[in-house]
Amino acid sequence: MKYLLDLILLLPLLIVFYIESFVKLFIPKKKKSVAGEIVLITGAGHGIGRLTAYEFAKLNTKLVLWDINKHGIEETAAKCRKLGAQAHPFVVDCSHREEIYSAAKKITQQASREQKCLVKEEVGDVSILVNNAGVVYTADLFATQDPQIEKTFEVNVLAHFWTTKAFLPAMMKNNHGHIVTVASAAGHTVVPFLLAYWCETQQECFGTMKMQYCNLYRGTAFYNRQRVRSETARSTERSSKFAAVGFHRALTDELAALGRTGVRTSCLCPNFINTGFIKNPSTNLGPTLEPEEVVEHLMHGILTEKKMIFVPGSIAFLTVLEKIFPERFLKVLKHRINIKFDAVIGYKDK
Repeated sequence: MKYLLDLILLLPLLIVFYIESFVKLFIPKKKKSVAGEIVLITGAGHGIGRLTAYEFAKLNTKLVLWDINKHGIEETAAKCRKLGAQAHPFVVDCSHREEIYSAAKKITQQASREQKCLVKEEVGDVSILVNNAGVVYTADLFATQDPQIEKTFEVNVLAHFWTTKAFLPAMMKNNHGHIVTVASAAGHTVVPFLLAYWCETQQECFGTMKMQYCNLYRGTAFYNRQRVRSETARSTERSSKFAAVGFHRALTDELAALGRTGVRTSCLCPNFINTGFIKNPSTNLGPTLEPEEVVEHLMHGILTEKKMIFVPGSIAFLTVLEKIFPERFLKVLKHRINIKFDAVIGYKDK
């Protein structure tokens, strides 16, 4: 009874906060300045990571760029320098914890300088961390190999822990910083055949895609690439993105509990993006997103310190519906949304 009375007493606050949130919809939030900030972006050699680096370069920041693809990361750094920014590229495999910790301590300078130096001595404390590196395997559980599942969680989830542990202490000491988690709409609602999620920034993806276009035989199981509804694939990928979203939310609450309100957090959750790694995606939610559009929303969210960045915004509404509508209705709704893409199917009816 006491609990019920407490809830009733909270209703006036609920109404006030609803009104406050509604009014804020019509008041543009002022963008913060990031001039002089040191920005580290993982997976910056391609796609969303590269375009995000370009946008930060235009804002007079100092960039630390990580990627497993040496050629890609050097191209990104060269363009950032042309835009007027200092850029320090490093080849880092975000699936290896010790490599992340080592790269956080040491920076290998350009070939013209041929020397190693401490990040804090040569660059300074990272104040904006963008955890963007990711991998995705479009396959059902049976066609997803064990090493692929491990790689998915190492890059999409565990790497966020290691990078944050490396750079958060300085942010907390200064009570200033921003940690950005690049996740997916897949982290909020279930769509199958993405049990393993590898995406745009790991070099090994290019070899993996060749495998996915073939019929594969492993033992007696038959692997076939099919165009499928999303209700039957993507479970590993979605699992990792659920974990990434959970990491963002838990970190946000932990920082608040520790009184470090100057350290901000943001989480990007887009729909399908036209980066070429998920083949032939389609959905009634709208056309496949272009990377430039997603980065525009991401930068606006970072500069206005938005906690959850949905692209398109309608995804936020769908996440609310999933919590309040009956399961059978949600099944009908997902059928109407009709998400499709190419995937490897390892399961076969006998």
